Amino acid sequence: MPPPESLFAAAHACLRAAMPEDKLALTFATADAFARGGLAIEDDAPAPEPIRMPGRPERPTLVHPRDLPRRGLGSDEGRAAFIHSIAHIEFNAIDLAWDAVYRFRGMPRAFYADWAQVAHDEARHFAMLRRRLNDFGRDYGDFDAHNGLWEMAEKTAHSALERMALVPRVLEARGLDVTPAMIVKLRQLGDHETADILNVILREEVGHVASGSRWFRWHCERDGVDPEPTFRRLLVAYGRGVLYGPFNHDARSAAGFSEEELQALEQAAAAALA
Repeated sequence: MPPPESLFAAAHACLRAAMPEDKLALTFATADAFARGGLAIEDDAPAPEPIRMPGRPERPTLVHPRDLPRRGLGSDEGRAAFIHSIAHIEFNAIDLAWDAVYRFRGMPRAFYADWAQVAHDEARHFAMLRRRLNDFGRDYGDFDAHNGLWEMAEKTAHSALERMALVPRVLEARGLDVTPAMIVKLRQLGDHETADILNVILREEVGHVASGSRWFRWHCERDGVDPEPTFRRLLVAYGRGVLYGPFNHDARSAAGFSEEELQALEQAAAAALA
């Protein structure tokens, strides 16, 4: 069944899809159709629905982060749980990208093109991780997970500027900080297949965070506000409980962070621990 003719309706269908197979199939079809010019950006589309939980399978069970057990990477069970946690982040990231497309109207076509491509990439990442999880005799949903990424989407539903500042540049950018060490650890354990998948994700996530940086600055320019103090203000308002160092300055610089913003991150993370 072809995706709807409206980009917003197509993005909404991707958000509503509950089963991973359906969400991935719709995501690939919709992103490809938009890239080919097959979906219209409607000027008179109905207003977006209030934000709510996107379609999700019955499992994984969502729990508070503190209720997730800590497991080492040295055992197959520990590595499977780790892969599951990354797969869950990627599954959430599909919805976050489509929600940016669906929710924020009146944007340049390049905005929608960026986030449709991000959704496509995140779906591909999820598929790679799910196949690797299957190698351990596990599947998505076999471990508990948390809902922190989507909770920030709910908090920023009113503002594309705040969404761009806080979801790609704070929560999703955390992967830029922690993934290099995970790759090294996995290679030390001889798990080169998982490490290779994470290397692909790390490389492409730099580009995704860069999209967040680009559109954050675009919104700041449109609204006549200075990006650096605006980012600092948002870190103070939203950062407690979601900001953790250390930060990968090289990767974040490549993803569009200024020196002042990197300093703001360091200061906000220190204040959150105080």
